Formats: sequence, structure tokens, C-alpha cells
Amino acid sequence: MSGTSTSTGTGTGTGKGTERSAHPVIVVGAGPAGLLLAGDLAEAGVPVTLLEKRPHKISNLSRAFGVHARTLEQLDARGLADDLLATGSTITRLRLFRRLSLDLTTLPSRFPFLLITPQYEVERLLERRARRLGVRFQYETELLALRQDADGVDIDVRTGDGTTATHRAAYVVGTDGHRSAVREAIGQPFPGVSVITSLFLADVRLAEKPESVLTVDGAGDVFAMIASFGDGWYRVMGWNRRNEVPDDHPLDLDEVKDVTRRALGTDYGMHDARWLSRFHSDERQAPEYRVGRVFLAGDAAHVHSPAGGQGMNTGLQDAANLGWKLAAVVTGQAPDSLLDTYQGERHPVGKAVLRSSGGLVRLARAQSPALRAVRAVVSALVNAAAPARTKALAQITGIGYRYPAPRGAHRLVGTRVPDVALRSGTRLYEALRGGRFVLVTPPTVRLPHSATATTDGDRGSLPVVEHWAGDRRTAVLVRPDGYVAWAADDADTAAVEAAVTARFTTAD
Repeated sequence: MSGTSTSTGTGTGTGKGTERSAHPVIVVGAGPAGLLLAGDLAEAGVPVTLLEKRPHKISNLSRAFGVHARTLEQLDARGLADDLLATGSTITRLRLFRRLSLDLTTLPSRFPFLLITPQYEVERLLERRARRLGVRFQYETELLALRQDADGVDIDVRTGDGTTATHRAAYVVGTDGHRSAVREAIGQPFPGVSVITSLFLADVRLAEKPESVLTVDGAGDVFAMIASFGDGWYRVMGWNRRNEVPDDHPLDLDEVKDVTRRALGTDYGMHDARWLSRFHSDERQAPEYRVGRVFLAGDAAHVHSPAGGQGMNTGLQDAANLGWKLAAVVTGQAPDSLLDTYQGERHPVGKAVLRSSGGLVRLARAQSPALRAVRAVVSALVNAAAPARTKALAQITGIGYRYPAPRGAHRLVGTRVPDVALRSGTRLYEALRGGRFVLVTPPTVRLPHSATATTDGDRGSLPVVEHWAGDRRTAVLVRPDGYVAWAADDADTAAVEAAVTARFTTAD
């Protein structure tokens, strides 16, 4: 949907004490998706303001704790993956339904594992990067209303001291969570259901150390999971089918210990809870991720069950997809129509994640003989069949998703490019740093200097040219988010140069 003529939202003006300011892009919500997106825009030279309703304090009580391979690849393209790895521990096997085990070491990735680290570590790294790149932060700033027209978006906000202001932006992105004020302001519904009506979370100390970084099991009507944060604290999540209560119902450590003992056989001597909370798990998705000049990403666009640990990961990949496109449009390199591909590429992924995570949790909670039989068949099939295992791993870890390609395009267009060694001695994901396109060709293909960039210049405007370390003959133009924009076998110089010139239109 083009942003040239849409007017949405509600508002009554800003009243006494109102200020007015202008910004190219405003991002609302300083969670992982908002921080990554804002940093990408700033790195591309786009002035960006990040608004957050909460005070400036990264909470150590966030729900997410697993970082999958595809997300680590995206962080690697920003120079952050190795720092994040130092904050947690890795596991190389996922066990589901007791009988089903997935070996992560088979992943075709530099990161063949699941990193167990709390969300606040991800946020710290992304915030540090965003500040270094010049993102303007405004905390204790609440969105009140939003109006958009052919030329931009007005948002009314209120700060912590009660002052109101109106900000004008060319584009606004809502990364403000499942209760998104941005989504509500643009009139987007959030249809779906509650897949688990009552879960609990707790951060505790343990007297006995579990054998694994991640311990998961269930018995009868109860389920529990314990994950190590690596600093002496453990995250416990669980449910009791026979005690489904509202989110605000009191929760104490005795209940957590009881469910854990019944599900895992021991509570590991848990004590000193620093956080206890109930929540429910919904499956919901906004029909449109773009309405005019306003976009939704992360939990503002989709929420789903915690099965598979895909929530934060999917949101970060939303941001990686949208950031380079928005930067290209704002800086005048690409037409506004490029932004429509965000919906076409990311909405199907969000839908697939809802389907897969919902299926996992329903099978995990299966009580009827029919569903238990289905679970047994699924487990046996995935365990026995390599293609089924590969597909399941690719979907859970995010490396298997591909984006739609134009009719007649090369078979690689829209696929994720794995990290590969390059002739210069670097890796592809190192070459992607800075938000650039990277053109990887056989050494025999040469381009005029006017059509290429070096790693030290022309940031974001022209591709960096690299050559395969081996004897591959395929030329590949890699988008800043690590997906193939164009490819050709035995391409000559003229064909490659034409692809470079048309790189933003080929993404349609």
C-alpha cells in the first residue's frame, strides 16, 4: 500500500504546552525490534528518533531467552554476534514431546546451535549500537494519537512530566509490543485466540544445578521448563492445566516449585525468586503490516505461543527486512513501492510461525487419544526422515524461510545466503556490515568503478564487490538482510551491471 494518500488515526490536538518537531523516521517502542531497526536506519544515514513509554531501564525480567541461528546471522551482519555469544550458553539439541530430538549441529550456519541468553542482553548490545550511531532516544514518552496524510505522519505524545507534543515524521514504525498503541491508532485489528490461558514465569536461584542449560518436560497436566542465564539465575516457565487462572491471580514460589517437581521430578532446590508473573499466550496477527506511512513489526504485528522460542527472533528479522528498505526510500535511492514488499515478505513468515508454534504447543498439551496418536506419528516421522528433520529445523531456527521471487527469476532469488568465505579473506556477513548490498561474482567478472563501492566508501548507495573464494560461476547480488536480490549463472559484465542498477526494483 503506497503512503501517498492515506489518512488514518484519531486525535484531538495537543493543547497547552504543545511543541512541534519534525523527524524523517520515528520508531515507537525500544524493544529488540525497535532498537535493531533504529540502528539500521541511523547506520544508513537516516536521522531517527526512538520513543519509549517506559523509563530508561532495560528490564531483567523479559520473557525471551533463546536466540536462533538466523537471528545470530543477522546480528553477525552488524558485528554483534560474537559479543552476544559471550553472554550465554549454547545447546545443540532440541527435545520435543520426549520422543522427538532435533540435532542443531546439522544446520548450514556459522551458528549451529541455540544460544540461551536473556533478552536484556540482546537489548543492551542493540541499544549500545544505536546510541553509537546517533539514534535519538526519548523515554517516558507515550503515544496519544496518530494522523497521516500524503506527505507524512503527525503523532501526539505525552512525556513523563505531562508535557504534550506533536512530532511530524515521513514514516512511523510501531515496535511497541502486543498492546501496540500504534496498531490501535491506525485501526488495525489483532484477530486471534488464546492458545494457553494461564502460564507462569519465575526467575530463581537453584541449590542444585540441572544437567543441561535447558531442561524441558511434562507429565500429565503439568509442564515446566528451566533455562540457565549463566549468571546464577534461572528462568522457569510452566503451566498446570488444572489451575488456569487470570493473569493477575497471586503467584508464589511454592506453586512454581510444586509444578516443577511434578513435571521434572525435582525443583532443584529453587529459592530467592526475584520475579514471579502470570501471563497468557495468544496467537494473533495484524492483517496489514503497512498502512500508508505507518508500519508494524515484532509483537505489534504478531504474537504467538512460546513453543520453539521464535517470538523475539521473528521480530528482529522483521526489523532487518524493513530497515534497509525504509532507508533506501528515505534517502531517495528507491521508490516508495519498495516498502510494499515488507508486507509481502514478512506477513507470510509471521503466519507460518503462528502455525508452527501453535502446532507444537497443542501437541505438547495433547490429552485426547487422537492428538496423542498424532504426536507419536509426527515424532516418529521427524526422527526417521532426514527431509522432515531438515524442514523442522529450518523453520524453527529461521534459516529455511525464503521470500517470493518475480516470475522467471533465478532459483536463488529470495533465498537466504549462508555465510561463505570470500576471496578477499573475509566472510559474507562481515562484508554485509554497514547495511550494504554485496555483489559476489566469479573473479572473471569485472565492473566499472561507477557501478560498485568499496568497503570504505559509498555506504549504502552502491554494492560492495567480492569474489568467491572457490570456482563458483554464479553471480549473486545479496541484499543487506542477507537474501538474494538477483542471481545468474555464467553472467557477463553487462548483465551484472544491469542487475546492480536495478537492484531496488528487482525486490518488487
